Amino acid sequence: MAALDPELHDALFGPVERPFSITLSFPEFDGDDFERAVSLARQAPEYREVGTGVKRRFRARFYPADALQLRDLFEIVERHDDCQVLVDDRAVPFARELWLPLMWLLIRRD
Repeated sequence: MAALDPELHDALFGPVERPFSITLSFPEFDGDDFERAVSLARQAPEYREVGTGVKRRFRARFYPADALQLRDLFEIVERHDDCQVLVDDRAVPFARELWLPLMWLLIRRD
């Protein structure tokens, strides 16, 4: 639990400096693009599968240098209502509308 909740981790083990991150958390879903979504999620710097059965979720954490990978995965999972966007492991207002576009600005255009 402490690995998934930064406040719990800090309470148990003391505060830790963490780099800015955005995590996508999504459930299993029907469709051909599910396997691609899981494949992209597994390539994230940090990846976990939590829960079982219908409560099973896939969590992929990305840092600013990984903005392109984040965008590729988000394009697949965003249409699912149960997709969560977490900023530094927290649900924050406007995560989809504000924080993700800010990450897209970090993508280099060659």
